[in-house]
Amino acid sequence: MHANLSAILPLEMLQSAGTGPLYVKLRQTLEEAIRSGRLGQGDALPPERDLAEYANISRVTVRKAVDDLVKDGLLVRRQGSGTFVVKPVSRVQQRLTRLTSFTEDMVRRGLKTRSEWLERGLFHPSPEEMMMLGVKADAYVARLGRLRIADDMPLAIERASLVAEFLPDPASVTSSLYAELDKTNSRPVRAIQRISASNLKNPDAAMLGVSPGAAGLSIERVSYLASGRVIEFTRSVYRGDAYDFVAELTLAET
Repeated sequence: MHANLSAILPLEMLQSAGTGPLYVKLRQTLEEAIRSGRLGQGDALPPERDLAEYANISRVTVRKAVDDLVKDGLLVRRQGSGTFVVKPVSRVQQRLTRLTSFTEDMVRRGLKTRSEWLERGLFHPSPEEMMMLGVKADAYVARLGRLRIADDMPLAIERASLVAEFLPDPASVTSSLYAELDKTNSRPVRAIQRISASNLKNPDAAMLGVSPGAAGLSIERVSYLASGRVIEFTRSVYRGDAYDFVAELTLAET
């Protein structure tokens, strides 16, 4: 049996937890353990068999409580590895009135950002990149694929493609892409962005720390220079439980 069960889940706390079905009491007790830090970000949940034996309840009851916490985004199941704690999410809002980079947007909120590189280099364009960026098959595009993290919370996966003449050295991008483009007066001035609901699939779900099938936001953005030329085509997926896009609407005068 898991050695730290009594510290993680005191029996007296489980017995005094609210009213209602046993699975509700267990869910409430596990949630309190997560929010109080007794179960921390990335910690493995004790096996359901051990939880059932320790609390003297059925494994069906444990499974139902764990299922609820997975749906609430506090736990994530990883096939072959177990069930792990996900840091409680504070939702981030991004307004759709300004064209900013992820780094700029998070810094403005006082959040510490970092990235894990998934891809960075020059490549011959795919048919889609040729169409979206208006380049020929023998040209090059710069690709930047990143897992974007704010305050240790994975929030988004961005996969950007740019016309290589404006970013001949993708390795020069260490934080903000737009800050790098600013150095050569190549920062886009407008963009068309399409947002749609999606269900996250592996490997994206695993990188974002959520269960496969969890709600996400899929975003496609085409960015333009002042001349009207396309410079950037980006596809991103965001955690649906952590990110909101907000637009301000006004009534047109008639």
